[in-house]
Amino acid sequence: MKKELNLDRPILITGAAGFIGFHLSKKLLERGATVVGFDNLNDYYDVNLKLDRLEILKNYENFIFIKGDLADNETIVKLFTDYRPEIVVNLAAQAGVRYSIENPKIYIESNITGFFNLLEACRHYSVKHLLYASSSSVYGNQEKTPFSVTDNVDNPISLYAATKKSNELMAHTYSHLYNIPTTGLRFFTVYGPYGRPDMAYFSFTKKILADETIKIFNNGDMYRDFTYIDDIIQGIENILLCPPEGSKPPYKLYNIGNNKPEKLMHFVEALEKIIGKEAHKEFLPIQPGDVYQTYADVSDLMTDFDFKPNTTMEIGLQKFVDWYKNYYFNTKKT
Repeated sequence: MKKELNLDRPILITGAAGFIGFHLSKKLLERGATVVGFDNLNDYYDVNLKLDRLEILKNYENFIFIKGDLADNETIVKLFTDYRPEIVVNLAAQAGVRYSIENPKIYIESNITGFFNLLEACRHYSVKHLLYASSSSVYGNQEKTPFSVTDNVDNPISLYAATKKSNELMAHTYSHLYNIPTTGLRFFTVYGPYGRPDMAYFSFTKKILADETIKIFNNGDMYRDFTYIDDIIQGIENILLCPPEGSKPPYKLYNIGNNKPEKLMHFVEALEKIIGKEAHKEFLPIQPGDVYQTYADVSDLMTDFDFKPNTTMEIGLQKFVDWYKNYYFNTKKT
């Protein structure tokens, strides 16, 4: 089903200075597409990392960056008026399960109001395909595995998860009412170079190298479907030019995960081996909002695109640690 990119119209990527947005923008720019990157450059984590990602993207003459916030409707209307994108990839959102407990308001502004503004713009500017980031967190603490897009997801255990489920419902409504093709992508624990410092693999690497103690929640009895960034980007590329067709409404959901959950302690042991140092560990109870396990059923992805993520955790972590050492030590980052 993979199609060639139409290079005549720009592709809008919100959250372009973020982890996934950066990698997707770079890949599409390398393929010759014009990318309009949109980001508010918030300080949820180190802004310098976001700026460094942007500096790489700005090396491409077909990259256009607009700083703005999805919650500002006037900015969104101007963005669509100026660039008229036919394909929109929404990767801008306030991330983080635990942070949503501390700062709930920002999740409503960014993930609900911002997404509404984007849907309205897609409606009025005849967008041909809206892809948007959902999350494995929508599955909550369900015991059935693997998690399938047909499972009931009416019991979120964090506000972050609730906003992502809301995005899916909102997209379905706009697909139904206005025939806008929308595809939601439920990402499973994405990791890799230029990743998010708030994620466990990133903070663990930093602390192990610095001989600091890492905090291991639920005493290490947790499972995650770690998914390497290159697999995520390949999955998005496959879906990008294939809006839902032949269904009413034109709406689709996909899991994008490695389909192989790893126990948290196995993950820590693999990281220790790659770094060559044993971690100082503090074992703690599970935190509010955390889920016990994630496990992606990717059968729809395989059926529709003959694709599934397949990078092993060991290979992915090795690439991340190599990048981390180069970025923070060889380039004298602090």
